[in-house]
Amino acid sequence: MKTYYVYILECSDKSYYTGFTSKLHTRIIEHQTGKYPDCYTYKKRPINLVFHAEFTDPNHAIDSEKQIKKWSRVKKETLINNAFEKLPNLSKKKFKD
Repeated sequence: MKTYYVYILECSDKSYYTGFTSKLHTRIIEHQTGKYPDCYTYKKRPINLVFHAEFTDPNHAIDSEKQIKKWSRVKKETLINNAFEKLPNLSKKKFKD
């Protein structure tokens, strides 16, 4: 059974990059070495892998990647820190008075 990964990298400028791959180790090396000059991380190296999740269904992995990319920095950091119980509260819309 093939494994797919969603991962979050912390870049040298402290921004986060979220990606999807079936070869996590290889993809991290590609980010580190700057294999793709047009990639977001190319000018933001060095990078650090701060989170990854495994999936057996590529569609679930892609959906997860798309969802995480829309999240706020705080919500991504909550995921990175394994504080899963805090995620629902961060999903609630805040209304102005």
